[in-house]
Amino acid sequence: MFLFSLLLLPLLITACALAATAQDDSNDQAIAIFNRGQDFHEKGDIKGAIAEYDRALKILPAFPEAEYQRALAEISLHDLDEAEASLRRAVQSRPDWSLAWGMLGDVLVRKYSNAPDPDRAVIASDANAALSRAIELDAANVPAYAALVDLQLNCNVDPAKLRETLTKIRSLTDGKASPAASMWTARSALERRLGDEAAAKASIARALTFDPKNAAAMFAAASFAIDGGDIGRAKAIWAELATQKSVDPDALNLLNANIAAAEGAFDEALKLLGEIKQPTAQAVELKAKITTARSQDPADLEKQLAADLKNAAVLGRLCAMYRRSDPARALDYCRRASESEPNNIQHAVGFAAALVQAKQFGQAVVLLQRLIALAPGNATLHANLATALFELKRYSEARTEFDWLVADQPSAAAPYFFLGIIHDRSTEFVDSLAAYEQYLKLADPVANKDEIDKVNLRLPALRTLVKKAKGKKSGS
Repeated sequence: MFLFSLLLLPLLITACALAATAQDDSNDQAIAIFNRGQDFHEKGDIKGAIAEYDRALKILPAFPEAEYQRALAEISLHDLDEAEASLRRAVQSRPDWSLAWGMLGDVLVRKYSNAPDPDRAVIASDANAALSRAIELDAANVPAYAALVDLQLNCNVDPAKLRETLTKIRSLTDGKASPAASMWTARSALERRLGDEAAAKASIARALTFDPKNAAAMFAAASFAIDGGDIGRAKAIWAELATQKSVDPDALNLLNANIAAAEGAFDEALKLLGEIKQPTAQAVELKAKITTARSQDPADLEKQLAADLKNAAVLGRLCAMYRRSDPARALDYCRRASESEPNNIQHAVGFAAALVQAKQFGQAVVLLQRLIALAPGNATLHANLATALFELKRYSEARTEFDWLVADQPSAAAPYFFLGIIHDRSTEFVDSLAAYEQYLKLADPVANKDEIDKVNLRLPALRTLVKKAKGKKSGS
């Protein structure tokens, strides 16, 4: 037996050498195919890239880099199940790879947003474990921190936990030469949830300074614009995002739906929400808000409010519905809506409008001037400020606001009516006549009949005064 063993040994050594050579050849072949897959990936041929990664993995099953790249490709195709499977194989092959753990956590966070309620707790636990492992392996893992913030915000963890995460992220952003835009975006999201709106806006500005094309930062900037009533800026951001091939179409549709809802185009908003393939919690929430906003039954809304006293959407709708019929009641609803959702300037805009309707013009002016400083392009704010100043007989200031409205909305009739009165009372008869005549050109003969009659009664006397060169020039 011993002799037999000695005779076999050289043969075994030769066989091992041949196997090692064959293995090297297989490894080289797998790497070459993997590199070809990366070339396809870079050129945008995602399906072709996945096919090459699969070929490489068939030759070399324990190939974590190929699994990771395959996961990235599957994410771009919105196949999160396949991406998760690839990443789990990657971390199984390479347990100390922080990047793969972070991406696995990111995929699970994405799945959490779309998962049915019974599955969410398990997915959240898995995501937290993956992200914690990623950060344990690399304390500066940017994608892991960004995904962790998303998870904590979606899971509504307590403020103390959010502040703890914010402290860590601030240490990775403050004083750093060029921190990742995603870290500033995550920081902004935490600051906003914790009620520091000014800091949140500043963080998004920093994110866009470092990376003007960062999609997450752009979406956040668009959200700030909508809440601030700057719909024009939100539309511009949406248009820019729409040019980026990697942006999730569902996210784009949700942003567009939010813009439409902010403009009161609820049918369009619902149509856009219907085109979302995988509705998120935010999409469901927006749909509920639109349903509330379209409700014409205050009794039904008040029943809803009894079940949820801080429902900002219901409070805001009741604020709008009672603004004319019961201004005092509207004031209470508007105030509570603003307190419930302090980051949404639209509630404060409604509160200011209710103050005007309640004839509390002095308070309205103070609030409106503060709001205009935050949202200088909001026409509703300027219109209400103009009205309040007019009622207080602060004509010079009111004229400034009505002039702003004329410049912003040249086809609107109402500002010319009030400018006519202001110039008339200021004995600026030439300007008054011009404003009244422009009003008559733009006013609706049916809707504005009473005002048109008043102007027509005043015009003969006003023309006589102008003909006699009475009065003074505007501003003199």
